[in-house]
Amino acid sequence: RLVESGGGLAQPGESLRLSCTASGSTFRYYSLGWFRQAPGKEREEVSCISSKDDETYYPDSVRGRFTISRDNDKDTVYLQMNELRPDDTAVYYCAARVGVFNRCTANSFGYWGQGIQVTVSS
Repeated sequence: RLVESGGGLAQPGESLRLSCTASGSTFRYYSLGWFRQAPGKEREEVSCISSKDDETYYPDSVRGRFTISRDNDKDTVYLQMNELRPDDTAVYYCAARVGVFNRCTANSFGYWGQGIQVTVSS
């Protein structure tokens, strides 16, 4: 089970940090991802972090602004979001899969959180 927290309302240029805590064991063997879905749009990848060597992936839309990290002792993955923009507004989902990921895409991940709203507006 994955549970997201830390969403809410931010003004453009501000920061938010999302957390996703997993229940169960063997967290360190899972690759983790953050995805988002805005109204009327398809779910898109935000960032992924591998179970091996903590390799990360970011699409151009968030690279340099967002940072994914994980704490295996706390069974938690984080998404630090800086320089937020209105087009970052979406429901953000945490996802997990066993082992490494080949591509940071939604259909590569089989376990999902319930999602959390992030709204960026002045």
